[in-house]
Formats: sequence, structure tokens, C-alpha cells
Amino acid sequence: MQVILIQDVDNLGGRNELVTVKNGYARNYLIPQKFAVEANPSNLKQLEEQLKVKAKKEAAMLAEINKVIEVLKSSAVKLGAKTGTSGKIFGAVTSLQISRAIRDQKGYEIDRKRITISEEIKELGTYKATIDFGNGKGTEIDFEVVAE
Repeated sequence: MQVILIQDVDNLGGRNELVTVKNGYARNYLIPQKFAVEANPSNLKQLEEQLKVKAKKEAAMLAEINKVIEVLKSSAVKLGAKTGTSGKIFGAVTSLQISRAIRDQKGYEIDRKRITISEEIKELGTYKATIDFGNGKGTEIDFEVVAE
């Protein structure tokens, strides 16, 4: 019997997936527990529509991510830091500071957990950070640490 899964089911499949199972398993467990619905023509048509809508949303999201990446790569983000006379920073630059600088200068809110700094920053200069947007999309941005 073919069923359309409404939820992820361990060892069977993910949401909105068409799977073939034994009749008893479908009728006695999957359908009553609201894990699946029978794969009749109307449910298959609904599944097709849901997949089209999901694909359209993902395409729009990817376009938005690409636009954000272009804006971030256009110019370096400047970060102000308090320094001593030798050019060393009091403390270190964190991903939270980079996130706030991007929000203030570029107008995009990026979660600090998505920003990775490859090295500990203790001096003035230009550095790189990696931003992971998920879905295999990410970018490397330049940021400049300047004295306040």
C-alpha cells in the first residue's frame, strides 16, 4: 500500500514522502497515529502542490541569500575597538561585534552563531570571517578592525 507521510517516521522516510508499506502497518499504525495518509489521487495532487510551493519558497530564499552575499562582499565592514599605544586591542573581536557591525553598516541581521572567525583577533588590521547561511550556502567576508 502506498502512503504519503505527514511527519518524519524513523526507518521509513521524511515528511511529504511517498512510501510503500504493508497494508496492516498503514491501516493499524501510520494512518490512525496521523503519521500518514493514503495515497489516493486527491492526496497525491495536494502533495504535488505542496512540493511546488516549497520549491518556489526555496528559490526565493536562495535569491535573497545571494543578494545578501553580494552586499556583504561589496565592501569591508569596519569595527571599532579600544586599543593601547602599541596597536593591541583591549580584549578580542567576537562574532557578536561583527554581527552588530553588519547590522549597523549593511542593514542585514545575521545571527552571531552563523559567523565563524578563523583566528583570535588582538590587533588592528583586516581579517576574514565566514558566514554560513545553511543549505550549503556561505561566504567569506572581509572586516577591518580600526581604533576607536
